[in-house]
Amino acid sequence: MTLNAMQTDERIHQGFSREDSRHTLLTLFGEQTLKQLSIRSDLRGWWAVLSCWGTIALAMAAIVWAQTLPMVANVLVTTLSIIIIAGRQLGLSILMHEASHRALFKTPWLNDQLADWLCGRPIFVEVGKYRKHHMIHHRETGTLNDIDYSLVSDFPTTRLSLLRKFSRDILGITGLKALFGLSLMNAGFYKWTVANNIQRLPNNGQHLGHYIYNFFKNAWPTILVNAGLFLMTYGLGHAELFLAWVIAYLSPYQLFIRIRSIAEHAMTQQTPNMLKNTRSTKAGWIARALVAPFNVNYHIEHHAMPTVSFWLLPKLHHLLKDKGVVPNPPNYFQVLNLVSSK
Repeated sequence: MTLNAMQTDERIHQGFSREDSRHTLLTLFGEQTLKQLSIRSDLRGWWAVLSCWGTIALAMAAIVWAQTLPMVANVLVTTLSIIIIAGRQLGLSILMHEASHRALFKTPWLNDQLADWLCGRPIFVEVGKYRKHHMIHHRETGTLNDIDYSLVSDFPTTRLSLLRKFSRDILGITGLKALFGLSLMNAGFYKWTVANNIQRLPNNGQHLGHYIYNFFKNAWPTILVNAGLFLMTYGLGHAELFLAWVIAYLSPYQLFIRIRSIAEHAMTQQTPNMLKNTRSTKAGWIARALVAPFNVNYHIEHHAMPTVSFWLLPKLHHLLKDKGVVPNPPNYFQVLNLVSSK
């Protein structure tokens, strides 16, 4: 075996770290493959956004149709439609995440502005603020300085504790707390975050009027987008569809985003080795519809090369698997069983 081959094997054995991941990938695959994996596509980005909203529209149409059905069938179809809407709300969140890496579209403006209005603002997130937060997560993954560590720091837990968390999500308690917290962050009472560790900002003698002004200055695009959704459904004679949108956000969306977060980082090692501080998860069609839209389940691959667009993550996964540097991923039930094994 040559010296270069021995060094490559050693790097594969050690796994990727934040410092040498680019060099390791270059050694494994070569410059040409990395260039192919770095391709951006406005067409694929548009398709992702429009297909996500198209599915939401079809689910809302199903709610309207269900009103012509007997009571039991109406409830079943409406409930299923709200679940599907919540899954696509998570889809919008993932596309917003893609845009934060400027990987959703080839055109920078589409990542920075259009994705903000069509993906981030409808679910109360701003691409710019999220990008600033999320880059710290990527830089510090596997350390106590990870800005998102609080989301998974209390695992493993008991099954009863996990069920209590899921119950709060389904009952809308988590969603209401999230909206209240986002309102306080927009007002400037707290530092902006999508994690659980809330940091109070100094008052500096500011009056209530200052906080009210801050809230509307920061939240008006979100208010405008959601007001537009309401007016659209009201104009169609079905304002209850906006209620379905709100219920989806407050309940199943919160459950889905929790499961996604758990699968990605709960009970992974505190190490710079991104093969061990991050987890990829096997996703069937139901998981892809609800908790793993747009290939977000390939999370080792995402951390190995964060600028890879969502539609190329499966290719990167197979390339890494062929080299023997990623494990066979568990499914979501296996991950949930692991994190509730205390």
